[in-house]
Amino acid sequence: MIDQDTIRVLIVDDHKMIRKGLRTFLAAYQDLKLVGEASTGEEAVLICPEVEPDVVIMDINLPEIDGIEATKRILATYPHCNVLVLTGFTGDDLIQSSIAAGAVGYLLKDIDADVLANAIRSAYVGRATLAPGVIQALTAQADTLGDDLTKRERQVLKLIADGLTNAEIAQNLEVRLSTVKFHVSNIMGKLSVGTRTEIATTALRHNMLNQTIESESHDN
Repeated sequence: MIDQDTIRVLIVDDHKMIRKGLRTFLAAYQDLKLVGEASTGEEAVLICPEVEPDVVIMDINLPEIDGIEATKRILATYPHCNVLVLTGFTGDDLIQSSIAAGAVGYLLKDIDADVLANAIRSAYVGRATLAPGVIQALTAQADTLGDDLTKRERQVLKLIADGLTNAEIAQNLEVRLSTVKFHVSNIMGKLSVGTRTEIATTALRHNMLNQTIESESHDN
């Protein structure tokens, strides 16, 4: 379990029974605290500054404005929180749009309670979490994107996809934190992305992780 203080959670879903279920779920974990609920994207944007959540559990299909637009607006005005998408949809466009909007994770509503709890904890510290079905959707296509990554950048890429923070990557590779940040910046530039979560999803979408593993096996 990730060490942290109590995590403040905002639920955004237009289905009353889903909100009730999530409310009951959160009550079972001492480190997770429900601070608010919203049934529309617009309501979520308005309530966020009032309840100051650490993590927003966001559905995609919402009235007024959808979860993707709500994510953009929330992070634009309240950038210190992290958005975790929880939905029933696995469309590739929705996944990519959610991550591009700034969501740190994308999970499906059939998820196990303990897995969801850990995903919220991961979101709290900015770690990406993707459902298995989402990973399958992202790995459906491979091309030459990322061919110009260096061996070290590929190592950093894999560790980012594994959910490690910059500090953990520095410890794993026995390099300085500033060196890791330099590599992450280079990776973002070469992949044309702006966040660590986009690095992970882009790597999955373009089959870069398998290429990295194969490259390492050849080197050995």
